[in-house]
Amino acid sequence: MRILIKNGTIINEGNSFKGCLFINDRVIEDVSKGTFDGDESSFDQIVDASGLYVLPGVIDDQVHFREPGATHKGCIASESAAAALGGVTSYMDMPNNNPPACSIASLEEKYEIAQRDSVVNYSFYLGANNDNISEIKAVDPSCVCGVKVFMGSSTGNMLVDNQETLNAIFKEAPCLIATHCEEESVIKKNLDEAIAKYGDAIPFNMHPVIRSEEACVLSTKKAIELAGKYGSRLHVLHVSTAKEVQLISEAAASGAQVTGEICVHYLYFCDKDYEKYGSHIKCNPAIKSYEDMTALRDAVKDGIIKVVATDHAPHLLSEKDCPYRQSASGIPLVQHSLQLMLELSSKGLFTIEDVVDRMSHSPARCFGLSRRGFIKKGYSADIVIVDLNQPCSVVPASRCGWSPFTSFNSSIVHTFCNGIQVVEEGKLTGKKAGERLLFNN
Repeated sequence: MRILIKNGTIINEGNSFKGCLFINDRVIEDVSKGTFDGDESSFDQIVDASGLYVLPGVIDDQVHFREPGATHKGCIASESAAAALGGVTSYMDMPNNNPPACSIASLEEKYEIAQRDSVVNYSFYLGANNDNISEIKAVDPSCVCGVKVFMGSSTGNMLVDNQETLNAIFKEAPCLIATHCEEESVIKKNLDEAIAKYGDAIPFNMHPVIRSEEACVLSTKKAIELAGKYGSRLHVLHVSTAKEVQLISEAAASGAQVTGEICVHYLYFCDKDYEKYGSHIKCNPAIKSYEDMTALRDAVKDGIIKVVATDHAPHLLSEKDCPYRQSASGIPLVQHSLQLMLELSSKGLFTIEDVVDRMSHSPARCFGLSRRGFIKKGYSADIVIVDLNQPCSVVPASRCGWSPFTSFNSSIVHTFCNGIQVVEEGKLTGKKAGERLLFNN
């Protein structure tokens, strides 16, 4: 099937130009500058993108789609549909399921579900635990995005707290190691102090005090030291503090294979927002100070941290709207991450070229994705077309049924995954186009 996307403003590799995109059999056949004035009869589909922006599809390196084990709040089918509606054409899903995906066999079961149900492209992390080093060593880095290590506990019981195990993982893992970095002993101490002060009525603005800067920095420092000791490829997920940015920057400058990721909610919210949003912005690591938020924005703008993602984590409102200690941690974001970044761009914090780099180009480079993340000849036709001047109300597509947002100033108009239109005029087409992601590692 040949598709022509004509007369849109194409954003790719720092360039912005009026042009046309030619798709043939799931692949970008060509890209041209200027308006199209040729013969249109050879195309099976023509999309007029006049006045719209044509971007490479977003690559989200951290989502929790809840399947298997918690499909009452999300599943691969529902959450990949939400991703498509948000212009996300590839995702990498976390292993803290029930049961956890800590074996190659359990990982392949998730791939089978995704092959059947996923609207967009997919990969799955293998989860680390205290006794599965043999499974980690068996990972094929060409078809698995990485190994996830919870160095702090979060949703799911996958805390890796044995130092010998951590040494073995960082020494033996044949692929990228992605870490959740929070020091558990610090969190426990802070929580005990909060309970002593507030009892069962801990206010939500205590969340960044309990899951504190110190907890994040100590754990991130430990992960970077392990990566330096063993020459590991380390990717620190959901960086939430200015001090972690500095640690990652220094490690990279020293030649270590260390990168970081910042999630959109740490760029949009700060601790002042707990009063308004309460449990609805409770997540791990915690959203922290205004100073941290501005430092994270600077890190993204300056390219110190190049990957922006979501940590999409759906929970039902009945699981969120509880007292602090019972309230689930996590925010559903995969449908709105691109619009959030475009919102910040419209305020002058980032250029649209920055947004495309941090959400498409850099994740592709970071993970060594094969022929994705760019609008280039021969690359998979993963494309999102947006209208920067069309406000829209939020209609949550995640199975959890809610969002902390009500409206945006931009709209996701069309999404193509592997040259197949999965979103048309802001609505799902019903087509499933996802493929297993492959990596040049």
